[in-house]
Amino acid sequence: MARIHLSKADVTELEEKYVLEALRSGWVAPLGPEVDAFEREVAERVGVGHALALASGTAALHLALLELGAGPGTAVVLPTMTFVASANAVAYTGAEPVFVDAGPDGNVDPALLLDAVDTLRREGTTVAAAMTVDLFGRCAEYDELVDAVAERGVPLVEDAAEALGATYRGRAAGSFGKAAALSFNGNKIMTTSGGGMLLSDDEDLIGRARYLSTQARQPVAYYEHTEIGYNYRLSNILAALGRAQLSRLDEMIERRRAIRETYAQAVRDIDDVHVLAADERRGDDGDNCWLTCVTLDHTTGTDVAAVLARLDAAEIEARHLWKPMHLQPVFADRRSWLTGVSERLFLTGITLPSGSALRDDEVSRVVETLQDALRAGAR
Repeated sequence: MARIHLSKADVTELEEKYVLEALRSGWVAPLGPEVDAFEREVAERVGVGHALALASGTAALHLALLELGAGPGTAVVLPTMTFVASANAVAYTGAEPVFVDAGPDGNVDPALLLDAVDTLRREGTTVAAAMTVDLFGRCAEYDELVDAVAERGVPLVEDAAEALGATYRGRAAGSFGKAAALSFNGNKIMTTSGGGMLLSDDEDLIGRARYLSTQARQPVAYYEHTEIGYNYRLSNILAALGRAQLSRLDEMIERRRAIRETYAQAVRDIDDVHVLAADERRGDDGDNCWLTCVTLDHTTGTDVAAVLARLDAAEIEARHLWKPMHLQPVFADRRSWLTGVSERLFLTGITLPSGSALRDDEVSRVVETLQDALRAGAR
């Protein structure tokens, strides 16, 4: 029985065509015409002025934070409910990561984030940036954040690594911050195998990041370096893969949305099982449905670990939600503003196979196994 993966790359003959053409062009090293075109097309899709193709979304966050002044003696406020890359990028700069808990949908609690910023500033700490994370492909509550953060003179960095194609109030994920990061890792909504993108309307910020991403090489006829740079650029071949994927992005999102609806219907009549982020105020239309997550009411006796084990035994990959950063040993001593929401989501949440390449029979297999496990309580 073939294993069903969480978010396997969706690759077709179109991607093969784009990559083969890039190979035959002779542009096989980093940079090239595919990179240039990919940057233009992503910037246009998101609705920002400038884009910089990079080796990873982490690299994009790192460069953005550096350009906004993050470094030793400063702090960056960010969600505790996120993948470790968000926090690692802060640590790379030497700044202090300060963690903030989640709201009910898993995204950062706006009031808590603003309270953390205000408290740190009153204490005399320079807050270099506030970071949001568009969790599992759903935008944070930017109506409550963008103006409020700007009024405090703190730049907003949007970690939209999981959210390309998502929208908030009709505006694209990746367009809300002074800078934003996308990820094209192999499990994302679209992929370049490995890769990412830095987005901004600030031409100078992107120009400076572009310079640092190519080892900070001076524009002279020989190799000269006056400061430390990074080898962060994306290859031309991977950019070709990304362009093909981008052309199919809407259809891949629609497939993931259909899979989510199938899961939602499957658990609708099972007590105390909920699809994460089904916010009645906003609906679900702006979510790119990267990963479908369900939460279980632990008071009913359903054992999350046992449900995951049942799925695994049926060759179905499923996972816990992100383990909050304040619970990670490497960040356990950092300051945090906590309400207990992110810990509860970690303990009760499950991410289900959501890839757009899933066949209908594979989705049915997930549904049947999940229903059996939930109805039995997986005790």
